Amino acid sequence: MGITGSLTPDQLEFYNSQGYLVIESFASEDEIGALRKRMDELLTQFDCSVSSIFSTKNQKNTTDNYFFDSAEKISFFFEEKAFGDDGELKQPKELSINKVGHALHELDPLYKEFTYSSKVSSLVSSLGYRRPVVMQAMYIFKQPGIGGEVVPHQDNSFVYTDPPSCTGLWMALEDSTLVNGCLWAIPGSHKNGLVRRFIRGENGVTFDRPSPSYDQKDFVPIEMKAGSLIAIHGDLIHQSFENLSAKSRHAYSLHVVESDGCKWADDNWIRRENMPEPLYAP
Repeated sequence: MGITGSLTPDQLEFYNSQGYLVIESFASEDEIGALRKRMDELLTQFDCSVSSIFSTKNQKNTTDNYFFDSAEKISFFFEEKAFGDDGELKQPKELSINKVGHALHELDPLYKEFTYSSKVSSLVSSLGYRRPVVMQAMYIFKQPGIGGEVVPHQDNSFVYTDPPSCTGLWMALEDSTLVNGCLWAIPGSHKNGLVRRFIRGENGVTFDRPSPSYDQKDFVPIEMKAGSLIAIHGDLIHQSFENLSAKSRHAYSLHVVESDGCKWADDNWIRRENMPEPLYAP
């Protein structure tokens, strides 16, 4: 396949033992600026009369056809606290969006170029993928003052193959700090396996079992500079808190799965006519 892995043995050892790995300066200032500028353009073009809300606390009640259709589109989701009692946005749409997803990496040329770059492919190759597919991409805003909490979860719950194969690639487009809602994780928790799945049936989506309770003292904060990327094992327990600060926390996130020897589960929330093209093939 002609792809050489970019991670060192020490980095791989840390990833395998802790369930995550931060790679500093993964993207340049120019790349960050271009991705952010392009998102500004997409937001300017977005007609916010078409609205959908994203929530990790109340996903079943806020999930709608707009959410399901987003698997193969560029769709915009608002923060839960973006609207007033009158149903109108309390502030400009640019400060009200929670995320944009989920086919951003396929349909927008700039995001596709970055996603399918050699640096992303080399990283994924280091993790042992033979025919990796990016099943979803998200631009996450974590808006100042209203950026919602993301409750403890595992990425394999939402992007499931048999056997499980998801890796999250989360890149900070702004400094991610304790103040503006950085990621937190339980190191080594990926070794305990998948605890529950988010499945789609005839009556919509639901988790197949209740969430375990987690002790907050087990989580460690993962602060990151803009341009840094964290690789997250699909079974790692991670979360982020609300952003109550005056500073946003933009990020670009990908979820990669193996398509060589791993079957995409039919009851995933993502249902597609055609699978995305692989980052590379053997």
